[in-house]
Amino acid sequence: MSRRGALLFCALSVIWGLPYLMIRVAVREVDPATLVFLRTAPAALLLVPLAWRAGAFRALSGRWVPVVAYTVIEFGIPWLLMSSAEQHLTSSVTGMLVATVPLLAAVVARFTHPDERFGPARLAGLGIGALGVALLVGFDVAGSNWIWIAAMGVVVVGYTVGPVIISLRLQGAPGLGVVAASVCLVALAYAPFGVTHLPSSVSWNVVGAIAVLALVCTAAAFLIFFELIHEVGPSRTVVVTYLNTAVAVVLGIVVLSEPLTTGLVLGFPLIIAGSVLATRGERAVSAGSPTPMRGPRRSSRRALRQAPRR
Repeated sequence: MSRRGALLFCALSVIWGLPYLMIRVAVREVDPATLVFLRTAPAALLLVPLAWRAGAFRALSGRWVPVVAYTVIEFGIPWLLMSSAEQHLTSSVTGMLVATVPLLAAVVARFTHPDERFGPARLAGLGIGALGVALLVGFDVAGSNWIWIAAMGVVVVGYTVGPVIISLRLQGAPGLGVVAASVCLVALAYAPFGVTHLPSSVSWNVVGAIAVLALVCTAAAFLIFFELIHEVGPSRTVVVTYLNTAVAVVLGIVVLSEPLTTGLVLGFPLIIAGSVLATRGERAVSAGSPTPMRGPRRSSRRALRQAPRR
């Protein structure tokens, strides 16, 4: 990996480990739906002009139905549910649950692409990952929090199905155009509620958390993501999924003083190990490969399994 690739990789690993902490801080004073609006509106103001100047929207002509479907499933619903869940769950637990996306994506890929092969290692990975989730949830969740675990289950499904839409309906579409359109549509959809439910006052900690979510974790992160894909290819970029989860857990414990629970100690290594095994076996693509939203059908299947979560 080049020095530039390593820097981009490290930056994205940290940046996509931040949202769980920032959301946890922000929802102390801001309604979850308002937070979604405040997160996407500034990002849209930055990304839409870039996509427009690059001609990325023209390439989406005739594809707006799948773009809207992708927006709702990947951004609109998951970001609201995750923000709501973080009013009740720790950022560490939330980050660990999102880390199960590669496990579910491996299963979905088996059904959407029948030529996918499941060897013993991948099957073992699914089993190990499932055990990790069971330990995490069994030790760390009790009482009414089960409803928020279910909400995070919907988030995981959304994060899994979103790339399926990319691989089947938006193959070859420019990634910048899809993401810019998505954050713009989400901002417009949440604007009526967001504008009318702005808090009368918020602390500077919350202002900073929202700014980081919008400008760093959304706008800048996707620009870095596209550059990283071009630099090292999607097969190496997938490792970000595992590192940003570790960042999320460490930040929750160190910054928010969240407890290092038995569920985290036992579940964390099993979920990560299971995800690695369940997604192994893909051959690396060249460093000059385009974003996961471009390329032949085989590259689209890689994107389905490997899309990092944030």
